[in-house]
Formats: sequence, C-alpha cells, structure tokens
Amino acid sequence: MSKISLGKQVFLYPMPVVLLGTMWENRPNFMAAGWISRVNYNPPLIGAGIGKSHLSADSILECNAFSINFPPSRLMVETDHCGLVSGRDVDKSGVFSIFFGELEKVPMVRESTLALECRLERTIDLGSNYLFIGEIVQSYSEDKYLTDGKPDIVKMDPLLLSMPDNNYWKVGEKAGTAWKDGLKYRKEGSL
Repeated sequence: MSKISLGKQVFLYPMPVVLLGTMWENRPNFMAAGWISRVNYNPPLIGAGIGKSHLSADSILECNAFSINFPPSRLMVETDHCGLVSGRDVDKSGVFSIFFGELEKVPMVRESTLALECRLERTIDLGSNYLFIGEIVQSYSEDKYLTDGKPDIVKMDPLLLSMPDNNYWKVGEKAGTAWKDGLKYRKEGSL
C-alpha cells in the first residue's frame, strides 16, 4: 500500500481540548484551545500555541500567567462556546465555577478534572501565533479523578479534538502500558 501526500497543514491526532484561563479587565476569561503540549520535565513547562488575534494572547502578555483546565466530555457544549465567542464581546466568567490558587491572579475551572496554574516563562513569536511557555506552579484535581494518586484518563473523561475535520472525541479503551510493553519485543523477538 502506498502513502499519499496530505500536504503540510496536518495536525496531531488527537489533541487534548483545554480551557485556557486568563484575567482580562479584572474578569476571568476562558478560551477553548487544542494546541497544548508538555515541553519540559524539570522545570515542568507546558506550551500553548495561541493565535495573536485572540484576547487570551493579549491577556497572557499583560498578566504573565495563565491556566490550563481539562474539561470532561460532559462539558463539550460549554467548552465549545468558549471557543466560538471572544471575551472582547462576551463575558464568559459565568460559564463555569471559578477558583484561584497560589498565583491569586489565574482563574481556573472548578468543574475541570485537572487544572494547571502556570507562570509565563517565555513567549516565542511564530508568525500568526505565539507559543506561550509556562512553568506549572501548581496542579489541582479531585480524588474521584485519580487512581493511586495519579490522574486516571478514564475517570477524567477528557475531551479530545481532531482537525481539520473539527470533531470532538472521547477516550477509548486502554491499548497497553508505556515504557513496559515494548520490553516484549526483546524477549519475544517479534516483528
């Protein structure tokens, strides 16, 4: 079977859908975002690719902080709403229950299964987008989303995004264990 070219505008499959939280004019604001990735182990850094035209980009540059909130799939409608309207035109502060952590200036979503409080460490201008790199200052969850003290992907039921078809997805079944199942290759000599 031969491979076919899809061009250069391709995306990762799937992407986590998060609510990026910022403050704007003393008001919490949330934006749905999918271009998010952990980028460093120590210090713990996370990167967020945000279009320059978004209010959230201006907010991060002004406040030097942001939050990354993982909504469960049951909040798909509310999350999508936050991606459809701009905080310049619509007050989104009442869509979710809000709490603040150590930085005291970063709004986080109480209904999220995991919330990361981040201090802006670096901004990289990429042309149409900024890549905001934030240090994770603190993380917040609840016992009901954890197994053995660690986030449990099934219990969290995260919302996922595929592009360019622009669909939301839910997590499926476990396929295996990372950094363990590959040991079978050496033992069995498979492939």
